[in-house]
Amino acid sequence: MRRDDDSVLLDRAGRSGRIVLNRPRAINALTHPMVTAIAAALDRWEHDDEVTAVVLAGAGERGLCAGGDIRAIHEDARSGGTASPGFWRDEYRLNFRIARYPKPFVALMDGIVMGGGVGLSGHASVRVVTERSAVAMPETAIGLVPDVGGTHLLARAPGRLGTHLALTGDSVGAADALLCGLADHCVPAALLPELTEALAAPGVRTAADVRETVLRYAATPPEGLLAGERPWIDACYAADSVPAILERLLDSGVPAAKAAAETLLTRSPTALTATLAAMRADGPPATLAESLDRAYRASCAALAHPDLVEGIRARVVDKDRSPRWSPAELGQVAEAEAARFTAPPPGGDLGLAGGS
Repeated sequence: MRRDDDSVLLDRAGRSGRIVLNRPRAINALTHPMVTAIAAALDRWEHDDEVTAVVLAGAGERGLCAGGDIRAIHEDARSGGTASPGFWRDEYRLNFRIARYPKPFVALMDGIVMGGGVGLSGHASVRVVTERSAVAMPETAIGLVPDVGGTHLLARAPGRLGTHLALTGDSVGAADALLCGLADHCVPAALLPELTEALAAPGVRTAADVRETVLRYAATPPEGLLAGERPWIDACYAADSVPAILERLLDSGVPAAKAAAETLLTRSPTALTATLAAMRADGPPATLAESLDRAYRASCAALAHPDLVEGIRARVVDKDRSPRWSPAELGQVAEAEAARFTAPPPGGDLGLAGGS
């Protein structure tokens, strides 16, 4: 097994190239060197005729990837924010590369798959969840806008399910990930090692072979929750603003809607406002390239906003779960402040907007 960096293990097995995220104690949280190592491996394997498919997995039992290394982002934001834009630039470009990769990219989304983990897996050509999967874009809880093309994916979920998930940051299991278009197949977790070996078999030579191999292991997951929640979700999240959504949730009389409202009241008001705008902008016909450019703008803006440092402090550093947002109320978010999240950063955009 090749070690370009101990945090990413790269291997060739039969006809597949394997990427294993190898920071299990941090649920394989992404760092800049990990992004660089994965991109370099994709460059090599794209032109290797012996590689039919790329398989992405996470080390350990807890999950594929819990997102970016937000402790590092927290320290960077506190010290002036010079490293994170470079990380995001390379990360989002990698997300775009995965979406356009010319060979099947199979993402094994077992366990926790959040934030940056969705960026690595959600744009893959074959996305496999298990009965243990918990998929989420929880950025509003730390003062960020869902990034890595997450709003692009969620804006294409049925009805307003994506808006609900983007604003609350709630996680979904296998069935709801399939319903929302975040995954393609469910395979029992116990069969993932066997599936991984099957994908390396000499007879797996085409994209069709890869898909047929995955289908042999696929199963129907237990029923999810969101399909039955569509009536109140679609009605409440169709409102024009976050305060109006909140009002509809509280007035609906549905216990699950009230719970969603209570969740929103714990999120960064500024991040919620910017997230709703991103969800409305990133629906069809917006391209992934355009969505990633908008995500880069929003992330760079968040880096200079006090809510990011405060949100990570409350969630990860001190773990008191009592963030002091600035401003503290949705009605206090100035239009000019929300507009900063859509302005080009000083270093310019990603340069992807001409892509699909």
